[in-house]
Amino acid sequence: MSEKLAKLTLGGETYDFPVLSGTVGPDVIDIRSLYSKTGLFTYDPGFTSTAACDSAITYIDGDKGELLYRGYPIDQLAEKSSYLEVCYLLLYGELPTAAELEDFGNRVTRHTMVHEQMHYFYRGFRRDAHPMAIVTGVVGAMAAFYHDSTDINDPVQREIASIRMIAKLPTIAAMAYKYSVGQPFVYPRNDLDYASNFLHMCFAVPAEEYKVDPVIAKAMDRIFTLHADHEQNASTSTVRLSGSSDANPFACIAAGVACLWGPAHGGANEAALNMLRQIGSVDRIPEFIARAKDKEDPFRLMGFGHRVYKNYDPRAAVMQESAREVLSLLGVENNPTLQVAQELEKIALEDQYFVDRKLYPNVDFYSGIILDAIGFPTSMFTAIFAVSRTVGWIAQWKEMIGDPQKKIGRPRQLYNGATNRDYVDIRQR
Repeated sequence: MSEKLAKLTLGGETYDFPVLSGTVGPDVIDIRSLYSKTGLFTYDPGFTSTAACDSAITYIDGDKGELLYRGYPIDQLAEKSSYLEVCYLLLYGELPTAAELEDFGNRVTRHTMVHEQMHYFYRGFRRDAHPMAIVTGVVGAMAAFYHDSTDINDPVQREIASIRMIAKLPTIAAMAYKYSVGQPFVYPRNDLDYASNFLHMCFAVPAEEYKVDPVIAKAMDRIFTLHADHEQNASTSTVRLSGSSDANPFACIAAGVACLWGPAHGGANEAALNMLRQIGSVDRIPEFIARAKDKEDPFRLMGFGHRVYKNYDPRAAVMQESAREVLSLLGVENNPTLQVAQELEKIALEDQYFVDRKLYPNVDFYSGIILDAIGFPTSMFTAIFAVSRTVGWIAQWKEMIGDPQKKIGRPRQLYNGATNRDYVDIRQR
């Protein structure tokens, strides 16, 4: 029992509830016995004040603008680490030794191919199908092909499923892209690193050799790292809720992909880039700034502010640096979209309206610019996000499966519908 207690007084009765403390962050009131003691539920739309689980994977301090993977600051990992090393960290809790990283990398690399029959799935989609529609369907279909890794009670099968999804999501997403542009699928290559392999599968063609530029590959690796996990966001919560029913891991990750597709979540970088294109030129920025301040105008600045961060998004600073490196390499520093982005960021950081509301540029503001410069269409942005986030979903799913306190998710409601009434015959209505 916790030493600290929260007291709730209702109708002259007082009830005690334990106050639990984590290693860092705010304390939480344990209300698991609230209904049995009082007959009442809490009301928390969006679960913004509810801790649905305890986790040791990712920590966010929105006021400080801090993001930690297993205790390591995201800026240090983005600068010094690699995506596969971060995957190992998220999955197993510690940074790997050189031998452990080599073994992990080999296991991932040798699972990058997908079952050959899965190629037929793609042909069943229309050519203009959104890549996320394809990725959602194909990830869910993995359970039909890999029966030897669907038993969630077998730790070996859980491990195999985890490696398979981390390895195959880039292949599945790249195939969705190739299908959308009418080009032949490009098979993965074992001699390339994770990010380079993904770029090669997306942009190589049989007619000529394609070499991945290391600056582009580094930027891609950083995008993967920065999006690898982000605590209990909507898609991660979806994966956990799906997993709480003991669904197979492929179904759970497919549910996460589907949730990520929403423009309020994974589609935010696409929305941010579309907004920059809508503005069009630097001289039109004041017009759109005024519209953003007008409560009667539906226009909103995309890529600014964050549900959790009330300070500068720590991922945005790293992404900004990558954007400059990539655009400089590609010789598109004078790109109109980039010029609008840079000027818009400058104004927003100085304008008191945005400063007071803590509307700082977030990671979505920069990632779309980078992906666009590399050559990806906006329809692929969220699919790339799904590739990045797969390891976070899997780490959270595995943690939940191993939690002795795991229960099937079952939120309650505040009912505002009709009360009990008798059926009326159709002739009397």
